[in-house]
Amino acid sequence: MPRFFNTLTGRVDDFQPLEDNLVRMYACGPTVYDYGHIGNFRTFVFVDLLRRSLRQNGFQLRHAMNITDVDDKIIRNAAKQGVSVQQYTRKYEQAFLEDSSFLNIEKPEILVRATDHIKEMAQFIKQLVASGHAYRTEDGSYYFRIATFPTYGNLSKKDFGGIIEGARVDVDEYDKDNARDFALWKAPKPGEAFWETEIGPGRPGWHIECSTMSMKYLGESFDIHLGGEDLIFPHHENEIAQSEALTGKMFARFWMHARFLLVEGEKMSKSLGNFYTLRDLILKGHKPSSLRFLLTSVPYRKQLNFTFDGLKQAAQAVERLRNFKLRLETAQFPKSGNPAITQLATATVEKMRAALGDDLNTAEALGAMFDMVREANSAADAGQLQQENIAPLLGALASFDEIFAVMADNDAEKVRQVLEWAKQEGRIQEASEETVEVAKSVELSDAKIDALIADRNAAKKARNFGRADEIRNQLASAGIILEDTKDGVRWKRR
Repeated sequence: MPRFFNTLTGRVDDFQPLEDNLVRMYACGPTVYDYGHIGNFRTFVFVDLLRRSLRQNGFQLRHAMNITDVDDKIIRNAAKQGVSVQQYTRKYEQAFLEDSSFLNIEKPEILVRATDHIKEMAQFIKQLVASGHAYRTEDGSYYFRIATFPTYGNLSKKDFGGIIEGARVDVDEYDKDNARDFALWKAPKPGEAFWETEIGPGRPGWHIECSTMSMKYLGESFDIHLGGEDLIFPHHENEIAQSEALTGKMFARFWMHARFLLVEGEKMSKSLGNFYTLRDLILKGHKPSSLRFLLTSVPYRKQLNFTFDGLKQAAQAVERLRNFKLRLETAQFPKSGNPAITQLATATVEKMRAALGDDLNTAEALGAMFDMVREANSAADAGQLQQENIAPLLGALASFDEIFAVMADNDAEKVRQVLEWAKQEGRIQEASEETVEVAKSVELSDAKIDALIADRNAAKKARNFGRADEIRNQLASAGIILEDTKDGVRWKRR
């Protein structure tokens, strides 16, 4: 049985879903007003790790995530550009889905837009008003009456004993830890986008969106609610208040939150020049697999210090894993078995699963995998790795990659897609030489590469070393790296 830290209880608790073997979980998705930055993606990769780990443990998943496609920033930016809210957000919604695929983040079973659920949100608010938990102001806005919910603050562990009745806040993000009646519905200002509903014209507040959509698709009570630590207060605290006030039932049993990400030891901000989107980093020459590895390398409840040295080390770690797999698949080994190596592979899988079941301890799981790689490579170097050991070792790698998803050598195609985007956006000049070189490797098919290697081998056999070097250089310029081994030539895309 896995154990996870529950922000609500403040401790690591055993996890068991409410409904048989089905895990119903909700993750706060992106607000699509701009391209996602690496801090956002630390949280989304954490969510992906959790769902993969749960599935590996035999659970079925019903995972819902929202796309917040209406809020203050979106309405303001759309108005500045003279386009509709929908026109403005679709570009960034598509970019988020593409970025997620670059990082091998699985799509949730349910992906929903806030603007597709305006009617349900209005009904939700109408019921809160009828029960005395919400009220309408003169301008047509609606607010949740915090004083009617005595347990407000249980999630964030803040003392809100001095709540001032009737004090209101209508912005989506609070500057201070003040408990004030928060906006459920905002009446339109002149020239502002709005929707006509049974409670009047306007648009929903941020918090009501997630409550409405999560309960529609997961039920009034579900298993896990996920997000970044910045959402604990006010967003998740307000979700609990309005949801439980409406139903009288526990909203979510487990609340899990990922810590912030620092960049070179400092908080990420545009003013410091250390604000990076995923696409910025790919254009600088960093592979998506390296980025994913770095984002998974530190357990989600510990602060991750994102550094470029760390990103280089992540790239080296991924290459070490891929090279080990390539060695297992292509080298020649004696037929008889080595029981110690088979036992090592089995023990590694057990250690990884135990670590991930202990509040997603990714650092310990990675440590177990690299211990296996080191010992197996040493055995191979000493001639002690046998054919019968290959399947168990590859099986351990497959089990590892079901969670970490960095083994597939498909970086070049992803980089190519980012280069195409950069051309369209007028940013191609920002692409590094390494980025262009990586993207080139997709221009050669596997069959073409194998044919060129065969030609090179024939040239070497004929002692035509000039031709052999020419082919090697041709492949290198296309991002293909050759490695001559005693078992023949191995190749990989850069």
